[in-house]
Amino acid sequence: MSKLFISCDEATTICDKNQYGEASLYDKLRLNLHFLRCKICRMYTKQNTLLTKIFGGYAEEQCAKNRCLTTEDKKKLESEFQKKLK
Repeated sequence: MSKLFISCDEATTICDKNQYGEASLYDKLRLNLHFLRCKICRMYTKQNTLLTKIFGGYAEEQCAKNRCLTTEDKKKLESEFQKKLK
């Protein structure tokens, strides 16, 4: 039973693996059990997922245009991130 309870370090590692589809069902179970008692890791996962969604779509759009981030692009990205946090 003690193997089901993980540290915050293990939780963030599993969270990262889960985003790339590399976490096993057992890892996901342990992560969700950890979330029941750790608000900080829940927030980390939420923010990590949000950043991946925002940046992923934005990066694809920029790659299609074959250009790097300008100062304006960075401000737009930061603005969108701030909107999503509210």
